[in-house]
Amino acid sequence: MEEWIGERWHRFITGAAERGHAGAAVVLPDVQQAAGLLYRAAGGSHSLRIVPAADMRIAGPRHWLQRLAGSGTRAALPRLDTETLALPPRIALFEQAELNRDLYLWLAALAACFELGASGSWAGDNLAACQLALQRCPGLRPRWLRLREAHLAQRRAEAVALRTPEARAAEARLQALLLAEPGLAQLHSSLDAEAPLLAPVWLWLQALPAAAAGATGQARSAAAGGGSQAQQEQEQAKRRRARPAKPASQRAPLLLASKAESLRSWSEHVPLDRASEDETDEDEARAAADDMEELTLAREGSASAARIKFDLDLPSASADDLPLGEGESLPEWDWKRQCLLPEHCRVQTLVARPGGAAFVPPVALRQTARRLRRRLETLRSAPQWQRGCNEGEVLDLDAWVRHLGSLQASSSPEPQVWARRQRSERSLATLLLADLSLSTDAYANNEQRVIDVIRDALYVFGEALHGCGDPFAMLGFSSVRRSQVRIHQLKGFDEAWSGPVQSRVGAIKPGYYTRMGAAIRLATRRLQERPERQRLLLLLTDGKPNDLDVYEGRWGIEDTREAVREARRAGLQPFCLSIDEQAQDYLPHLFGHQGWARVARPTELPLRLAGVYSRLTRGV
Repeated sequence: MEEWIGERWHRFITGAAERGHAGAAVVLPDVQQAAGLLYRAAGGSHSLRIVPAADMRIAGPRHWLQRLAGSGTRAALPRLDTETLALPPRIALFEQAELNRDLYLWLAALAACFELGASGSWAGDNLAACQLALQRCPGLRPRWLRLREAHLAQRRAEAVALRTPEARAAEARLQALLLAEPGLAQLHSSLDAEAPLLAPVWLWLQALPAAAAGATGQARSAAAGGGSQAQQEQEQAKRRRARPAKPASQRAPLLLASKAESLRSWSEHVPLDRASEDETDEDEARAAADDMEELTLAREGSASAARIKFDLDLPSASADDLPLGEGESLPEWDWKRQCLLPEHCRVQTLVARPGGAAFVPPVALRQTARRLRRRLETLRSAPQWQRGCNEGEVLDLDAWVRHLGSLQASSSPEPQVWARRQRSERSLATLLLADLSLSTDAYANNEQRVIDVIRDALYVFGEALHGCGDPFAMLGFSSVRRSQVRIHQLKGFDEAWSGPVQSRVGAIKPGYYTRMGAAIRLATRRLQERPERQRLLLLLTDGKPNDLDVYEGRWGIEDTREAVREARRAGLQPFCLSIDEQAQDYLPHLFGHQGWARVARPTELPLRLAGVYSRLTRGV
């Protein structure tokens, strides 16, 4: 009974003490894509991710209801580091939902222009970023003015409750800085020292130095544990403030600590060696992480059994596919040193053992393949426009503009400004690269796994291209560290689309991890050997690049991006099709905004693949 009354009382008093406007609330997922586009359009880094921020301790006046409820001491403030822009999961500061949404967009634009330490103070950095953001995005000025007016009105109303003269003076200086035109304000270095007295400035960012930013990545792994998959993903996405701690055993042996150094506060890291259990209370650990202002991370040198990340064993030579040749060595991009590491990866091409069961596609899949095959045959037989002719059917406007420009520079011969349609021989080679990592073993729907959808797409694609006569090849890939990048040859350029090839396609199965950069580099080498005028590289995947070693995270993302750049410099046209729900967070950084597409329904992958091929090869 006491627990029931306490739960109802807590719910009532915290709801009564809530000072936001729940009816006008805007959540981060609703504006995350728009904020990301604005951030990159304003000059922000393509590799930075937008994630929900975790709560941190805040200052400022509190209403008597908040003091009674014990609330109003923590909030999710916008923070920026070298890897992420952490925005509040929910904003309900203003009465109008438009203002709450504009605040998300303003913080994204401000982050794109923010330079940590540029002026030597927190207020100066934000004011400088504000000035630059309004220069780069002048259309945001009316929204910024409305946000500033609404925020200042709230601060003036809350300033009445400030009790100390120091807090009132600091608030007056802050409001003067907010009112001044960005770039013309007199900066006060004392404002940084008085920041603990101030209520949150929602129009500004909290910035973390590089060391703390690196520690926060470990903090996400340390704070997230058990629970459902959705809960783990939500906890992993939160951005917590953290700092690394050096173990006492790594101190210089002859350096003696002073008495003052040995005194520690309740929130400071104390390296006590306590016994640990594999089965910990994850809910209590997560609640403790949320309550802490800063997570301190130190290496133990040991890990509990529940945290061991098992390696995937490679099959024995008798059970594995047959190797083709001795393998190849490929470079890999080191994003920290900004250079290629020569012969860093070992790639082995494999082919399925002969004598496997023949692949018999379902009737519905064969009908889809025939329909797409007729579509591509019609596309190839259609006449194409030839531009820059001396005579033709219609005027080529682009050629006409170039002709007028050349006339102004010097005399020009007979203008070639006409376009005409004629049938010509296509010069096109295509390589289809399929992700065969272990994640493809997950179910795409109630009936098919992801690997089954990829198998159907490969079959439909092969049937369609076999009908139109364009040369093509198919490869699958997975990896176990940089020494074992496995390339499965499903069809070579010199092989016909026959029963043995279709059996290899039907026999594909989930493999290991996804070292995407090495696979793209090998596919680039194969396409560079082709004599065709246009060479197309299509990639089918279901997730980010990853592997057991350093390839997890930023390393894999940057290496894949560099491999795509190398393919474009070699004259290839790479394009990625993904069924990952978070594809928009990283694929624009890897392939560019026009070099990828997401398939919302995995079962539509065969149709989308044929449609992408038709669009990319139109006019060849």
